Amino acid sequence: MTLPLPLAEKLLVLAQGGQLSASSVKHAFVNDLIAEGIITDRRSGRTKSMLHVTNSAALRDYLLNKFSISDLQEYIEVLRNAEITRAALVQVAADSKTIIRRTFKGFLVNSYEPIDAFLNSSFFSVNPTPGIFQFIYDFEKFIPAPDVVIIGVENAENFCAIEKQRYLFPDVKALFVSRYPQGQSKDLIRWLQNIPNGYRHFGDYDFAGINIYFQEYKKHLGNKASFFIPENIEQLIEKYGNRKLYDQQQLNVSDEIEDNVQLLISLLHKYKKGLEQEALMIGR
Repeated sequence: MTLPLPLAEKLLVLAQGGQLSASSVKHAFVNDLIAEGIITDRRSGRTKSMLHVTNSAALRDYLLNKFSISDLQEYIEVLRNAEITRAALVQVAADSKTIIRRTFKGFLVNSYEPIDAFLNSSFFSVNPTPGIFQFIYDFEKFIPAPDVVIIGVENAENFCAIEKQRYLFPDVKALFVSRYPQGQSKDLIRWLQNIPNGYRHFGDYDFAGINIYFQEYKKHLGNKASFFIPENIEQLIEKYGNRKLYDQQQLNVSDEIEDNVQLLISLLHKYKKGLEQEALMIGR
């Protein structure tokens, strides 16, 4: 038995803190998850019913036991690949001992000023022309200067237009890295773990964005990681916030929450809105 791609994509939304209407996720498998208490069916009014994941760890265990899926995101990416092969499916969904070996490794970087680094022990300057990014392939031997701060950008539009957000980091030598494509994200985490530079997460200011920070970065990087929150975040949430983001998302964090993130959570509850990262390109 295999997990269909449309259902896998919807489960990923739920696993990352989102909510979906029960009518959009009709499947016998989902009924099993509800019965197991992994997914909760929350009713709003007489007819509307919303689903959300109450235990993301239990969902991961269930997928591993039921479908041999150890990485839901990777499973989805393989299924989306137009050149999918049976061997690739075996690697992500049947053999936990097989390691997928990619010839195209690495991640994207961007900057709005020259950033000093070393690549294979030779001096290297990250200085992309506007409209062009640099892709770091040999990332194991890519070492930024000690005074460089790594800024992880969650959304592609913000990564493409970092100059518009320069005002947010006035006194920082910033090297921007992209969360996308997500197939490269494990390379990025490995690199961040092995360099001394600090990491600031720059993402959406909603429950899903907080989940991504803790589940994908903080748990691997510990005190090296921090969540970037601008000083005027309350005004931005009040002015540009989206109520749907608040209504459709669920916070799934069991770790100790940093003070500034706890303050952000209280603001989300206060205004009952979430803020997409793109608002900071206009939110001076």
